[in-house]
Amino acid sequence: MSGHSKWNNIKRKKEATDAVKAKIFTKIGREMMVVIREGGPDPNNNSKLRDLIAKAKSNNVPNDNIERLIKKAAGDGDKNSYESMVYEGYGPSGVAVIVECLTDNKNRTAGNIRHYFDKFGGNLGTSGCVSYLFTLKGVVVLEHDGELDEDTVMEDVMELGGDDMTFEEDSVEIVCQPEALSALRDGLTEKGYLVVSAEEEQVPGNYVTLTDEEALRKMGLLLEHLEDDDDVQNVWHNWDMPDEE
Repeated sequence: MSGHSKWNNIKRKKEATDAVKAKIFTKIGREMMVVIREGGPDPNNNSKLRDLIAKAKSNNVPNDNIERLIKKAAGDGDKNSYESMVYEGYGPSGVAVIVECLTDNKNRTAGNIRHYFDKFGGNLGTSGCVSYLFTLKGVVVLEHDGELDEDTVMEDVMELGGDDMTFEEDSVEIVCQPEALSALRDGLTEKGYLVVSAEEEQVPGNYVTLTDEEALRKMGLLLEHLEDDDDVQNVWHNWDMPDEE
């Protein structure tokens, strides 16, 4: 999550290189393996899978690829046994960081995560050391083409179970309770809105602003290495990142 603006992060993903897109596809495929093992391959009976399919589409994964991922995950059985691991720590200047992983080798993953924190001026902490600073929320982002009316959107969002809304120049960011996410996304889609992202996120209660150039450089490198690791699914932090134009 990039500072206050989820939309800026989405735009960077949409403009990503083929190599980065392939890595995103791989991570989503790994998540699908886990949720299919837990709830089966039918999205009508597996809400987590239904949410993942929506996530895949929002990341421009072609439908054919999604179908192949589901078939592969459904046929793998226990061949790929991934375990969920969560690591918490601090980046430079006390930035709180949560790293969510799916791994088939806990020792490898733990060693890599610790190495990144140590190398780039942070330190890995114990479970719970920073998670109290975050709250799990559903976050929906709508594309705003300049035609949306703020009052109408707010009315629709509240009707569908949204809690709060930020109306920006080219996007609308909506926050809801995690259990309301699927219904909110589906309801907004049915009303004709273009939903570009709908995911559960760890939302920080406050943000840390970095001004020291070295701290800025190291924090950027820490996030880059974490997000590039195949075992890492999500990285949440409370760094108020500068927007990229």
